[in-house]
Amino acid sequence: MRILIKGGVWKNTEDEILKAAVMKYGKNQWARISSLLTRKSPKQCKARWYEWLDASIKKTEWSKEEDERLLHLAKLMPTQWRTIAPMVGRTAAQCLERYQKLLDEAEAKEGGELGPTGDDVRRLRPGEIDPDPETKPARPDPVDMDEDEKEMLSEARARLANTQGKKAKRKAREKQLEEARRLAALQKRRELKAAGIDVRHKRKKRGMDYNADIPFYKKAPAGFWDVNEEKEREDREKRGMTNVLLQKLEGKRRADVEEAERKKDAKRQKTKKESGEYVPPQVKRAAEQLQFSERKKLVLPAPQVSESELEEIVKIGAAGENAKAIVDTDSASASLLGDYSTSFRAPTPMRTPRTPAVGDTLKAQARNLRAMEFAQTPLLGGDIDLEGSLDFAGATPKPAALQTPNPMALQATPRDNTGQFGMTPRGARGAAVERTPFRDAMGINTPRSSEYGGFGETPRAERQRQSLIRQQLADHFKSLPKPKNDFEIVVPDGAKATDEEPQEAARVNGDEDAADIEARELTARQKEEEARLGPIATKCARTPHGPQKLEKKLNVVLGGYQSRAHKLRREIIEQWRVLEETVIEKKSFDMLKEMEDVGGPWRVERLKKELGVLENRERELQGTYKGLMEERERLRNRIKELKERKRTNGQVEHGDVQPMEVDA
Repeated sequence: MRILIKGGVWKNTEDEILKAAVMKYGKNQWARISSLLTRKSPKQCKARWYEWLDASIKKTEWSKEEDERLLHLAKLMPTQWRTIAPMVGRTAAQCLERYQKLLDEAEAKEGGELGPTGDDVRRLRPGEIDPDPETKPARPDPVDMDEDEKEMLSEARARLANTQGKKAKRKAREKQLEEARRLAALQKRRELKAAGIDVRHKRKKRGMDYNADIPFYKKAPAGFWDVNEEKEREDREKRGMTNVLLQKLEGKRRADVEEAERKKDAKRQKTKKESGEYVPPQVKRAAEQLQFSERKKLVLPAPQVSESELEEIVKIGAAGENAKAIVDTDSASASLLGDYSTSFRAPTPMRTPRTPAVGDTLKAQARNLRAMEFAQTPLLGGDIDLEGSLDFAGATPKPAALQTPNPMALQATPRDNTGQFGMTPRGARGAAVERTPFRDAMGINTPRSSEYGGFGETPRAERQRQSLIRQQLADHFKSLPKPKNDFEIVVPDGAKATDEEPQEAARVNGDEDAADIEARELTARQKEEEARLGPIATKCARTPHGPQKLEKKLNVVLGGYQSRAHKLRREIIEQWRVLEETVIEKKSFDMLKEMEDVGGPWRVERLKKELGVLENRERELQGTYKGLMEERERLRNRIKELKERKRTNGQVEHGDVQPMEVDA
């Protein structure tokens, strides 16, 4: 007995049947659709449609944005491909395949040609079964199909062609059966003819055979021109078409052409290997990748300064020149204005520096993910070599915008408040572009660095900067002249009382409002509460994790007591519920007993009365029955007497009995 296991590689015929079935039955009746495919289950049909045949599936090349989004989502949600697929716009199988390919490329770049590639590892060996055939292209149909495949195809034609109802379906089946009978008879005649038995059964057809004869045909009369040459040409063509093979008419099959090409390639590679021109597959694959890699479009950075900002800078510079021209005559006020004309002027002409090269973030993320997958557990220790930082901020990766460096900012960074400028840039850590320098020739703004050392963005550096500012401020105060302490106090005539004086006076006189009293008491209570909780709040502020640690310690110490208390609380609640139910049942039965005590005697008395009525009724009916029985016996005796008398009279009439003589 042949056991057929459903599944396997999808063929072109099965794909076409599945498409037609989905068009007719929709995307919900997969059991009915799978009944058309003898080798596929409903689950496999549904997976094939949603993983390969659906028109909404995107099968184009992956773009860089899609690769970046795929790697970022795989980092946020590892192995959750069903969730990642709709966000990327691909199927789950496509996302998994692309992710593995990116990791393989990163591994190949690190390991080189030391071992087999990912494609070699995942390639199926002879005898292995593809675990996911629904995501692979369909296999072309063979020339000689199996009987079950032919039957499946004919059944699908009959069922899918029916759109009119049961009658059309019956007609289609009858036509199919008729065609099957005709083919069987034809095969039988061919086999008999091959065995030497020639059976010529010519059935007479009714009417005209339109395949052999032409209706209403009249032979044209001979004309003036000779057409024998054309007839001979037609006869030659007919003779040449008699013994032509079907393969010659249809041409070569695609499988045969591909097989011939494969043989040619194998022969060509063998010749190159013998002549020393053989190229390894790894080198050839790398050359093909370079050949098919598309040229990326040019991405220019956004401008740092807009047109309006440039115009504003020009206006500010012109205003500064005008102000300086006005005060040039006064030598005392000339030192109050700084000269910035030479601060942005380079000693030699220079070109705009080139935008710094940015590494391939896509490959860097792929290498990071691969390193995270093969990382050791924290118990074994060891660090993970990551390129850059891992960004878990959002569902999409942050775009890295390039910016052209500013050469004027690099040479005009202020160093301190002495008006001197350094030639080395200084900016935020890891920043690609320096800040636009601020012009501070007079030393008005607070410097962020000094000639003796710079301050970073750490809290310790900030504290050092604040202490330096306080020290400088104290030095400036020391340089001030000493005060003379010559004061003169003048008291005004009509001095107004402060806000506390009326309240104090009102409190003394006893005219204070109740709302004021409540507000004062509330303020006093708040101050007392703050004074009481002040040390605790200060300690908590100094050690923000102290309460959490204390809570953990209490949980460790009192954990058993807490669990025991929870268990006892549940038991008490359960016993209380049982007690309440028992009390309710007792009250119900007590109420039922009271009602029975009241209603029981009344029901007994009522039943006794009904019993007396029934006894009297039975006594009356028994008397009536007795009278009727006596009447029946009397009537029976009367009937017997009448029958005896009638029989006696009949005997007298027939002479059996001598009549008695009657005296005259």
